[in-house]
Amino acid sequence: MNQVNFDQTLVLIPARMASTRLPGKPLADICGLPMIVQVAKRAFEARAGRIVVAVDHQDVFDAVTRAGFEAVMTRVDHQSGSDRIHEALAKADPEGKANTIINVQGDLPTIDPDAIRASLRPLEDAAVDIATLTTEITDEEEKSNPNVVKVVGSPLSETRLRALYFTRATAPHGKGPLYHHIGLYAYRRKALEAFVSLKPSTLEMRESLEQLRALEAGMRIDAEIIETVPLGVDTAGDLDKARAILSASRPGGV
Repeated sequence: MNQVNFDQTLVLIPARMASTRLPGKPLADICGLPMIVQVAKRAFEARAGRIVVAVDHQDVFDAVTRAGFEAVMTRVDHQSGSDRIHEALAKADPEGKANTIINVQGDLPTIDPDAIRASLRPLEDAAVDIATLTTEITDEEEKSNPNVVKVVGSPLSETRLRALYFTRATAPHGKGPLYHHIGLYAYRRKALEAFVSLKPSTLEMRESLEQLRALEAGMRIDAEIIETVPLGVDTAGDLDKARAILSASRPGGV
């Protein structure tokens, strides 16, 4: 097993200002701080590497830097978060010092820092190109919900799967656990660069799941199994839940 060098790990947090369901989402107030700053704080608590927020709006850039975090400006027309972090990587680390990139979504203000660190564990195996997270589905309704993406994987241990497919369908068939995919990724730098150079793939477009592009190209993705799914903030109701969680779990919500 190759150990990950934390000094060479870059945590990139994409923050997209335009949101259909929650306009101005990165700047939404959560316990006195913009949501994007709360996410950066969770990343800081993870102690996983240098943190850079990839923004596409000056107001978000200013909010992040006022809070003492590093930010880089990226284009507004990126089609995916992976494209945005690839641009941010080139700007934040032009010398190529970082060989591992963690992509933490900018709408996860309550994520457990341990989950961020957990995403690095599969990369201890040199054969793994991309690492991600998953958790066993315990809610029966989620098993048939197409908005809950499932990992179909071959068990490697009690805490890890080798991903064979990702789907919105209820899969695999038969008795046994189903796993909810959590969209946080850790990439080897070469894998990220290879991934963004690929055209959208057939299964990716059919399922509307970007990670299938990597599998179709022969990349290996392993998923670390964690206990819970972090709350993603997509609606005003989610925002209220995040405020309640942080207010209850942290003094002053920070």
